[in-house]
Amino acid sequence: MRYSRAFIPTVKEAPKDATSPSHVLLLRGGFIRMVGAGIYEMLPMGLRVMNKIGAIVREEMDRAGAHELLMPAMLPREYFEESGRWDSFGSTLLRLSDRKGGDYHLGPTHEEIITDLVRREVKSYRQMPLNLYQVQMKYRDEPRPRAGLLRCREFLMKDAYSFDVDEAAATQSYEQMRDAYHRIFTRLGLEYRVVSADSGAMGGSTSAEFQVLASTGEDAIVACSSCDYAANVEVAETKEPEGAASSAEAPARERVSTPGAKTIDEVVAFLGDGLTSARMLKSLLYVAGEEVVMAVVRGDRELNEIKLARALGVPEVFLASDADVRKATGAEPGFAGPVGFGGRVIVDPEAAQVADGVTGANETDAHLVHVAYGRDFEGEVRAIRAVGEGDPCPRCASPLRAYRGIEGGHIFILGTHYSAKMGATFLDEDGQSHPVVMGCYGIGVSRLVATAVEQNHDDNGIRWPMAIAPYHVMLTPIGKDDEPREVAERLHDELAALGVEVLLDDRNERPGVKFKDADLIGIPLRVTVGKRGLTNGELELKARDADDNEMIPLEGAAEAIAARVREALA
Repeated sequence: MRYSRAFIPTVKEAPKDATSPSHVLLLRGGFIRMVGAGIYEMLPMGLRVMNKIGAIVREEMDRAGAHELLMPAMLPREYFEESGRWDSFGSTLLRLSDRKGGDYHLGPTHEEIITDLVRREVKSYRQMPLNLYQVQMKYRDEPRPRAGLLRCREFLMKDAYSFDVDEAAATQSYEQMRDAYHRIFTRLGLEYRVVSADSGAMGGSTSAEFQVLASTGEDAIVACSSCDYAANVEVAETKEPEGAASSAEAPARERVSTPGAKTIDEVVAFLGDGLTSARMLKSLLYVAGEEVVMAVVRGDRELNEIKLARALGVPEVFLASDADVRKATGAEPGFAGPVGFGGRVIVDPEAAQVADGVTGANETDAHLVHVAYGRDFEGEVRAIRAVGEGDPCPRCASPLRAYRGIEGGHIFILGTHYSAKMGATFLDEDGQSHPVVMGCYGIGVSRLVATAVEQNHDDNGIRWPMAIAPYHVMLTPIGKDDEPREVAERLHDELAALGVEVLLDDRNERPGVKFKDADLIGIPLRVTVGKRGLTNGELELKARDADDNEMIPLEGAAEAIAARVREALA
């Protein structure tokens, strides 16, 4: 491809609202353009990258025995009503009506539709295992679309669904998909970790995320420094201390005046005398269903709301309003504590170990000192804090390491969450009816375009992995003489004949402009053809992810460059 005939509208500056590296660089490099909030055009270069990701996904899904189909994007209301998600999806669901007043929505995911297909077509155990997948646009009315392709309202996704006769068979299908996802992310050239995850709105039990490591990632994950344990912090566990602290040596509980000191830091500074945040008992009030509950964690820790919801047996919890706090404690926010609290109290194991703690007195401008669990207050001891850097691994007790990541794929065992509600059943060998056991496997194809950039970029631009780069090689003739241009043209044709995807920068631009654009759009290999090198029978070869260039002989250059490409793709 000749650059002069391509559509690569690069720009020097991205819009001010583009802040993430991928958003900035994909806009500047001419890969995408915004049409509306969270809605993007994929320009030719961006589409080449996305199509390559999609091709790898399809190849590995087919290799794993899945069958591709295509379901509609506009869906009738009735299917989501069957599963209960017409209401539970809330405002995220993009709803519309037809001319007759019928209610429809644009598909954010397709569990209900695929379940309906299977309940109509699959009747016997002999028709399973079965795995069906599609690569299709999805639609979600994100309240705050941001970061370009990372969180938008329209995106390309691969979603697959497995159907089995029982949990054991479903687990086997899940493991096959897990292996397929390993092959996909490895072939994409991305550094990733597989982490335990929460199933969220999709339902089900067993769940894992394929997190692409990136310092700018919105997801916090932890991984063991010794074994293979890894988890999203939403569900991460740690080796918890056992039992309660001994309060035998602690002084008797005492009330102290703390005017205006509401936060952990303010109380620590006000009381002084060697007090640390680790001795504080942070008491947070949440609304869970119809009741207001108190969660107690150590002052230097953060609460994990997902864990709290699970401990309480509710779908989700909400931080109590100031009015709720006043009603439940009789005090202004910032002075709540478990001593004398009349509602349900959940205590983190670490907080239960604090033998001489400080907490709110449920009285404005007052705290209690020398407080201990078991002596001064009671509660249900459950692991509700967020796990972080340095905490002991729940499997081997080695220190956990903290990372940032971007979710690139998510796999679930759904069980009978949808099939039981929608009547997707089959007959076993004895003619008995059972609900189909399902699995769900998603990959954000368009999201991976941005994810790859978040992991692979520098100050000058993108550094695409070879497998998904829009082109493998950038040929850059420089100078006003005819010879560099003629050699570049010949080399372009030779490389193309060897199966190498080449972008020839034949523009009438200064070398500096060409080099800057090459770095910006991130082609993995740049070959510079100049008069000085040709005089010595050489070409300059520079890998985008290398600091230095090298000189290679002009003779046999096409074969040598093609070998580099094949090696990188392997």
